[in-house]
Formats: sequence, C-alpha cells, structure tokens
Amino acid sequence: MGGVSGMLYSSLPVVVFVLVNFAFKNLMASIISALAAAIVIGVVLAVRKGTIQPAISAVFGVGIAAFIAYKTGEAKGFFLFGIWQSVVYGSAFLLSVIVRWPLAGVIWTFLNGRDRSWRDDKASVRDYDIATFVWALVFFARFVVQRWLYDEDQVGWLAVARLAMGYPLMAIALLATVWAVRRADKRLKAAEEAAAAKMTEEEVLARTADDLLTPDMDELKRVVETESRDKSHD
Repeated sequence: MGGVSGMLYSSLPVVVFVLVNFAFKNLMASIISALAAAIVIGVVLAVRKGTIQPAISAVFGVGIAAFIAYKTGEAKGFFLFGIWQSVVYGSAFLLSVIVRWPLAGVIWTFLNGRDRSWRDDKASVRDYDIATFVWALVFFARFVVQRWLYDEDQVGWLAVARLAMGYPLMAIALLATVWAVRRADKRLKAAEEAAAAKMTEEEVLARTADDLLTPDMDELKRVVETESRDKSHD
C-alpha cells in the first residue's frame, strides 16, 4: 500500500492545496501549488522505481481534482472527485457482497497470484463477505462525512477528513481482510490435508486389495511343482 512514504506522498498535495488557499485566498495559486507538489512526487517516484508510470499516477488524481476546482471556481471542488469516488467504490464493494463475489477476496487472490479455491467453501466466502462489507462501510463513511463538510463549505475540515478517513480507516479494512484471509487459508489448508490423507488411505486400500486379489506367481509355481513331483512319485 506504499507504507509511510505512500501516506506522505498521497497527503502532501492536499495539505499544500489547503495551506496555500488559507494563506493567500487564491484558488489558482492553490491549484498550481498542489499540481507542482504532485509533479515533484511523481518525479521522485519515477526516479526511485525507474519508470514514469508512478509519475503519471501521482499527477492524474490531483490533476482531476484541480480541474474540478478550476471549473467550479471553488476551493472545495478540489475534494469533489474523491467524495464521489468513495460512493462508487463503496457501491462496488457492496454489490460484490450481494452477488457473492466479495471483492476483498477477489482482489487479494489476484494481487497475490493465488487461485480462487475459496469460492467453493461457503464459510470462506462468508468471511470475505464480512471483510468486503467493512470496506464498503469505510467508503460510505467517507462519502457521508465529506459530503456534509462539502455542503457546509468547510474546506479546512474537508482536508482533515480526507486525511483522517484515509489510511486510518483503510487500516481497519485491511485488518478485516487479513482476518478473512487467515481464516480462509487455515480452513482450505485443513481441507487439503484431509483430502491428501483420504487419498493416501485409498491408495493403501487399493494396494492391499491388489495384493489380495493378485496371486503370488512364485508361490503358485512352487505349489504346482510340488504337486507335479508328488504325482510323479505316485
């Protein structure tokens, strides 16, 4: 998720925007400052990772937010994209629970290159449903609080809410996901071990049956030879 550095990188343009807007009461200066901060962050990420993709990603979100602020002519417009982004994400997570394809499980298995064997276990699907529902609550909480602050024209508190309801709430959702993953993995591992034990038992039984049903040719040959000698003596 980027760790502490990721938290700082994502927070810096927002903080710069609010501080410049508070100090100079100038929307264009705030927009330019936020974009400049995003570009600097993008360059740093590009140098560290050796690709320009992080730079594009770093500037993209801030660029959209800055464009909306410019079009609305209000500083609070800078937060509008993130507000509606939250409700879209929350709806997607909630819908995935309804259709029983919880996104917490789908995304986790995709990112870690695992199969979706948990889909065949109802208890595991239920655990991922719970984790996904926590994600949905996080996104909807962001929307409700930040939308209210937006309607109240509280730009400063919007920034506080944006940061306070970002990584801290995401950490709670991640803990719920880790809880679901561990329970599902433990359950699936136990099922695999039980299946392996059953397979081994069946193999032993099959070999035993083969031994019982398949005659020992050497022993049979000895019996035949013995009977032949007995008959010759007679």
